[in-house]
Amino acid sequence: MLTYETWDAPSIDFNEDDETKGALSVLRWAYDHYGDDVVYACSFGVEGMILLHLIDQVKPDAKVVFLDTDLHFKETYELIERVEERFPRLQIVLQKPELTLEEQAAEHGAELWKSNPNACCNIRKIVPLEKALAQGKAWISGLRREQSPTRQNVQFLNHDHRFHSIKVCPLIHWTWKEVWRYVYKHDLPYNPLHDIGYPSIGCEVCTRPSEGGSSDRSGRWSGTGKTECGLHQ
Repeated sequence: MLTYETWDAPSIDFNEDDETKGALSVLRWAYDHYGDDVVYACSFGVEGMILLHLIDQVKPDAKVVFLDTDLHFKETYELIERVEERFPRLQIVLQKPELTLEEQAAEHGAELWKSNPNACCNIRKIVPLEKALAQGKAWISGLRREQSPTRQNVQFLNHDHRFHSIKVCPLIHWTWKEVWRYVYKHDLPYNPLHDIGYPSIGCEVCTRPSEGGSSDRSGRWSGTGKTECGLHQ
């Protein structure tokens, strides 16, 4: 079995006629190799709807983790309920931080996301994901190369030094138009915030409509110079 310690990435190719641009093949490979030791960390953005649809075809009882910061939009929580109805066998776990918002404020000051967004992301996202991945060998992410300059070199399979794991990224070759074409074709549920200028959706307190108006991440931590929460660094 391919592990973090015995990293030797296999080559995964796909036919140009493949609607999923290799995503389905990559997911089959991941679950064949790791089985229940694969965790899908889903943000429930539109890319996540595609991955949930594909994972349901490969391993309908797969474990899906949502990093519940207690700061998400109500539309995101409502979407999770719709996804649970659409894919009832998926094991969706809402992973909570160790600190409640009140405890975080008492320890680090009110509205930490304003004074120190990196620290807030560490407490409410990175540490919870570390806990979720502690017993696994690989995790799945919806990263696409088109999303930002920091993601242009992402591969299907990546040696994740941050979490000492194998990071599987099935959607690296997908464009924004292809994402939406697939969602409409298969009538998948999605967050209605996407329809009003939010291509990338995170915590409500740190997310604004995109300045670019397409698939960019300019609405995340707007005005701070921050573009990633730290999960993919």
